[in-house]
Amino acid sequence: MRAEYREEPCRSALNRVRGMPFEWSLNPYMGCAHRCTFCYVRAFEERADRPWDDRYGASIRVKTNVAEVLRRELARPGWSREHVAIGAATDPYQPAEGRYRLTRACVEALGDAATPFSLITRSPLIVRDLDVLAAAARRVSISVTFSVPTLDAELWRRTEPGTAPPQQRLRALKALVESGIDTSVGMAPILPGLSDRPELLAEVVRAAREAGATRIWTNLLYLKPGTREHFLAALGRDWPELLPEYERLYAGRAYLPASAAQPVRERVAALARANGVRDGRRLRLEPQGDPEQLRLAV
Repeated sequence: MRAEYREEPCRSALNRVRGMPFEWSLNPYMGCAHRCTFCYVRAFEERADRPWDDRYGASIRVKTNVAEVLRRELARPGWSREHVAIGAATDPYQPAEGRYRLTRACVEALGDAATPFSLITRSPLIVRDLDVLAAAARRVSISVTFSVPTLDAELWRRTEPGTAPPQQRLRALKALVESGIDTSVGMAPILPGLSDRPELLAEVVRAAREAGATRIWTNLLYLKPGTREHFLAALGRDWPELLPEYERLYAGRAYLPASAAQPVRERVAALARANGVRDGRRLRLEPQGDPEQLRLAV
C-alpha cells in the first residue's frame, strides 16, 4: 500500500505527557507507514475518529515546520530541559524521514538546547544521523531503543509489514553503539503463543548482546479498542488456531493478567543477565555540559 503524504504545519511541537517515565513527547509525523498489526496507536486513532483499521498508514501527516517550532519552544525562558521522548506515537524514522529530514532537524535542535531525549524506532535509517546524535550525546544524556520483538521471518513479515528486517535493525544498533550512543533493544510487543516461545526470546537476546545493546526490556501485547479489532482480524487470518485463546486471554482487558505476563518478563530478564547484556557497552559518549564563560581580568 502506497502512503499519501500531507504536508501540514504544526502550532506546537512538544506534547505534555502524564503518567509516563518522560515529561514530553515529540512526533515529527502522524500516522505510520510501518502498519504493524499490533500498533497501540490504532487505539488512539479510533478514539479520535481517524482511520485505525487497514487504512491506517495510508495517509501520513508531515509537520513541515516542526523543527522551527521546536526551537522556539526550547528557547522559552520557562523551559527547564525536561526529558523528551521522540517517536511515542509514530516511528520518527519511517520512510518519509528519508525525504523530509524532520527528525534529524529536531535532534539537532534538542542537542543545541542541551535537552535530554530518547528515541525509539524500527528503522535502520537512523544510521544516517550518527553525526547529529553523537554531537547531542556530547552535550546531554540521550538514548536510542530499537524495537525488535522477534527475529522470526514469518512473524516479522506478517505482523510488521512495512518495516525493515530485524537483522538490519541490529546492524544499525551496532553502528550506533560503536559511535558511543547508548542503545538498547525493546522486545515489544511479545505475542502470546507466537513470539513468546523460549527459543525465539533467546535468539533475540543473543543477537542483541552480539550487537552491543546496553539493555533489553520487554512488554507484552496491549489491546485497546481499535488495536484489538485490527489485530484479532489479522490473527484470525494468519493464525486462526490461536484466535480463541487470545479472546480468552484478553476478555474484558487490554493487558494480559500478571500470571501470564510476568513469567515472560522474568524469562527475558534471566536471558539478559545470562548473556551479560550490560557488558556489551564499549565506548559511550558522556555529556560535557555547557561551555564555561571565561571571565576577563580588568
